[in-house]
Amino acid sequence: MSSAPTHPWGRVDDEGNVYVRTADGERLIGQWPGGDPAEAMALYVTRFEGLEVEVDLLEKRLEGGTLSPDDAAKAVTKVRAQVTDAQALGDLDGLAKRLDALQPAIDKLREERKVARVAKVAEAQVEKTRIVEDAEKIATGNDWKAGADRLRALLDEWKVLPRLSKSADDELWHRFSSARTSYTRRRKAHFGEQSVLRDAAQAKKEQLIKEAEALSASTEWGVTAGKYRDLMSEWKKAGSAPRNVEDKLWKRFRAAQDAFFTARDEANALLDAEYEVNAEKKLVILAEAEKLLPIKDPDAARKAWLDIADRWEAAGKVPRAKMGEFEAKIRKVEDAVREATESKWKRTDPEKSARADDMITKLEKAIEDAKAEIAKAEAAGDAKKLKSAQDNLKSREEFLEMAQKAQADFS
Repeated sequence: MSSAPTHPWGRVDDEGNVYVRTADGERLIGQWPGGDPAEAMALYVTRFEGLEVEVDLLEKRLEGGTLSPDDAAKAVTKVRAQVTDAQALGDLDGLAKRLDALQPAIDKLREERKVARVAKVAEAQVEKTRIVEDAEKIATGNDWKAGADRLRALLDEWKVLPRLSKSADDELWHRFSSARTSYTRRRKAHFGEQSVLRDAAQAKKEQLIKEAEALSASTEWGVTAGKYRDLMSEWKKAGSAPRNVEDKLWKRFRAAQDAFFTARDEANALLDAEYEVNAEKKLVILAEAEKLLPIKDPDAARKAWLDIADRWEAAGKVPRAKMGEFEAKIRKVEDAVREATESKWKRTDPEKSARADDMITKLEKAIEDAKAEIAKAEAAGDAKKLKSAQDNLKSREEFLEMAQKAQADFS
């Protein structure tokens, strides 16, 4: 009777042969001649346990979704080959069945990946179409800075999207590429034109600078200030010079203007200092003129005004800052004198006065005649004529009153 140890899935015979039991019967998996059978048994059990760990790990990775269907199938095939001819002691048929049980899970994962891939491609189709349409819209615009930045961003978006079918992907890429090319060509043409315009603007502004510098020492303040305004207008119309020279050109142009206007301001300051003396004189004259208001005697006021006006002009100019105030106050007095004089003239117009006198004479005569008519009508007892004569008298008396008032206005 053999004293070798036994195992549910194999044995070691007296000659040291190690067998494993499978559904197909016993299979020799190794020999351990002259050695301890228990050690032989332990070695081959350990090998089985290693295979079991491989199957456990494969199941967990597949369940956790960390393996692709293809990688899972390859791993199953590899482990299955190891199990089939394994020199290990254990339930090899059970491991094979566990590997077989993984196939439905692999098939399901493959189907899920396929569905997901189809959805992803469909999403990519939408995104790439959107990218193409955005690019085509940009290609027809003139936003040369933001447009270029946006096209670069769209290209980066395109790169991370999955490919579509070859025909669909090629068609969309051709549209996208054409839009970028069209935009780039138009952008280059635009900046080429701008470069020409900037060069022309530079030449124009350099000429304006020469003119401005030639005027900077002029002392014809009014005329030269007007010329500088014209030069500024031309400067604005000239457009922008190249960026690296625009600021330099402007500084030169502005420096020439500043030199002239600084000199003008200094000269005006000297004149203003001189004109302050005139202002003091005019303040005295203005105070005298304002005493004429309100006008009570137009003739006396006009006579006084003529003298004041002569002295006002003779006093000379005042500082520019005070000119408006002084002129407004003296004009107020002048207007009051003129209005008073004109009002009196209207009231004393000889022709109008004569016409008023003639009208009064005629009306007084008409009133006497009307009174005589009344007397005759009363004497004759003619009520109708009496009423008519009385109405005529009343009308003539009303007109006489109006004429006498008008005569009073002219007196």
